Amino acid sequence: MDLTVLYWILVAIMLVGAIGELVPGMPGASLILAAILVWALATNFAGITWAIVVVFVLLVLSAAVEFLATFWGAKRFGASRWGLFGAIIGLVAGVVGLLPALPLGGPVLGALFGPFIGAFIGEYLYRSQLDSSERVRVAFKASVGTVVGLVVGNLVDGVLAIAAVVVFVLTTWPFVGTL
Repeated sequence: MDLTVLYWILVAIMLVGAIGELVPGMPGASLILAAILVWALATNFAGITWAIVVVFVLLVLSAAVEFLATFWGAKRFGASRWGLFGAIIGLVAGVVGLLPALPLGGPVLGALFGPFIGAFIGEYLYRSQLDSSERVRVAFKASVGTVVGLVVGNLVDGVLAIAAVVVFVLTTWPFVGTL
């Protein structure tokens, strides 16, 4: 295969990965990392500079960014460990549970609504000493914080992914025609 064709296929995969980083529960960084690795192996590491290595490390760390942002949002809005645990269970159940029902949009909807519902249930169960209306208010607030953190984490991941694609193109483009 011509390296120019491979290059543009990999850039397209990286763009899909950048979009995937913006959508909760979709693969993003892994697609970008795989594309960088394929290019590096196919070209004997042509154009792979320290900038690409830094981007590679940032993309690996972006998984932690999403988790920490969700954790921060939940804690900032008063969620307990039960709420956080419920959000994690809700995320997994939402992504996996809606996959068979709605194969095209199910995992995305599950990734958005699962943590909200899970955090709500966890927080509601934890706050059993409060009266019913106060329990609902506190659980709802913790659920909103969880989703806010999730969205912020995805936005940060999306910016990192877009930056990764831009850095990749800028550093490898000069080598495309010469290989």
